Amino acid sequence: MACVSACATVPSGGRVMSGQPADRAEQADDPYVRLIPVRPRTGWTPEQIVSGFLYASASFDDGHRVAREYLAGATGWQPAARPAVTVFQDPKFVPRPEKQSDTQATVRLTGSQLGVISTDGQYTADPKQVVVNFQLTRTRPGTWRITGLPTEARTNLLLTKADVDRAFRSTNLYFFTPDQKQLVPNGIFLPLANRRHLPTHLVRALLAGPTSWLSPAVKSAFPAGTKLLGDVDVDKDDVATVNLSREARGGNPERMSAQLSWTLRQLSEIKQWRLKIDGDEVAPEGHDATQPIRSWQEYAPDPGSEEKQKAETPYFIGSKGLLSGLLSGKENPLTQSLAYRLVRPAVAPDRLEAAGLSPDHGQVLLTKGLLDTHEVQTMLTRQHSGSRFTAPTWDRNNQLWVVETAKNKSWLWVRKRGQPFQRVGHWGIEGREVLALRVARDGVRAAAIVKVGNRAQVQLGRIAYDAKGAIDAGTFLPVSSELEEAIDLAWRDYGTLAVLGRRRSESQILPYLVPVSGSAISPLGGGIQGEPRSIAAAPGTPVFIGTRNGQRNVICHQQSARDQFSEWTCPINGSDPNYAR
Repeated sequence: MACVSACATVPSGGRVMSGQPADRAEQADDPYVRLIPVRPRTGWTPEQIVSGFLYASASFDDGHRVAREYLAGATGWQPAARPAVTVFQDPKFVPRPEKQSDTQATVRLTGSQLGVISTDGQYTADPKQVVVNFQLTRTRPGTWRITGLPTEARTNLLLTKADVDRAFRSTNLYFFTPDQKQLVPNGIFLPLANRRHLPTHLVRALLAGPTSWLSPAVKSAFPAGTKLLGDVDVDKDDVATVNLSREARGGNPERMSAQLSWTLRQLSEIKQWRLKIDGDEVAPEGHDATQPIRSWQEYAPDPGSEEKQKAETPYFIGSKGLLSGLLSGKENPLTQSLAYRLVRPAVAPDRLEAAGLSPDHGQVLLTKGLLDTHEVQTMLTRQHSGSRFTAPTWDRNNQLWVVETAKNKSWLWVRKRGQPFQRVGHWGIEGREVLALRVARDGVRAAAIVKVGNRAQVQLGRIAYDAKGAIDAGTFLPVSSELEEAIDLAWRDYGTLAVLGRRRSESQILPYLVPVSGSAISPLGGGIQGEPRSIAAAPGTPVFIGTRNGQRNVICHQQSARDQFSEWTCPINGSDPNYAR
């Protein structure tokens, strides 16, 4: 059975934690290819019975009714409504007979495991070779049944990547930052048995809360114990009704509505919706009871209006070594002082400060005000022999982050405005060399390029705070294994990274769009002049790349911010572009 192009895609080397933006991604309810399982037939060999059972396991109709027909005796197989799944590479997942007598048989399954989908829908890359055995018994002439499952198959469904692509949907759930001012996407895989039930499944997943990975870093507006009463009903006018249990009366209607609106907007048939609590219609203050599905833009994961986003231009180091901006497409120096030479500049979101590195990457430098940058302070010097700093990065609260790194070691530093740098106590990749770090605009997630063996791997982490304000920046996990090498990255939008990297089959560093969901990467633009060294990106704006072309530093950008394959033009002499976000 072939899958249409709109099916969910299982990543082959990452962990699904944050999905693509709902405005930009494929709809979660794109055409659904239903998997019709085949019942076991008389005369099938033991290996055919195992193959049929595995295929039928990917059908969620009637509680895996057909898959259960392949079993006999007390196998202990009890898959949940949202089961854990071990995902295997398709061509290498083939059952083979190991031994057989008149009444007993062992079938061995050898496969290349890609990863695991947990019961909360989160995908974790865990590539390895797996060998498991199925025990079968001849229950009557010509009839074999599975009577003994491997441990892995008792707790998890064993599915191929193609099975998961057909039977699951990759969707976003939306939760709040700790200050409840901005939404953060949490990407999950949902099993799909019936298309009509997708709105109901989405709301129930939202009420169940974030995945275990993201949970320490976000908040939900729904009070504990809140449940969906009945199903989400969508009428002929494309208006959905969400009826919550009485526990929701203790929640904030505005914030609950924001989470529901952003989650349900992934479903193309819903244009408006109503909130009910225990059967009573509830309207947030200042809003009608019937809400547009694209309301609550003030909580958007990528803050700022579309007009403001389009007006953004990058900062960079100009041709004379000065911190500069663009004015009518031309270099506009922001200072005339070369007392300190900055490289890899990063401008705070409120534009009151700018940070950068000394040319040897051994100091973190800070300027006060963009139009008074002769006042440059050394805020942090290398604390360990042979170390260097990565390019600094700001979060939405104007906190400054930087990684000090050496071979097989790294240390994370953070500075609140007006205070000195403090080392973060819990840093999940302290035993790795880090080439780049970029905090997302939500301030909750961070993307990093991490040296793993001989490869530079793009990974995603989350930043959490305890009640005393201590920072936990742990649990960084791979986003994609498609890139053999990576040197720099930036957040294109809340679901996509712009990465300078190289695929296995290529010899040149090129720009790519890398979804943080771990889905397939895609090239950005055509060929580019020179040797790419740094990249800058922001929502709704052109991607800028700093390159070395012969003896010159040149900054290139795409001619169109909307066209992923727009050609590159390189009109600016300078280096190290960076958006102030």
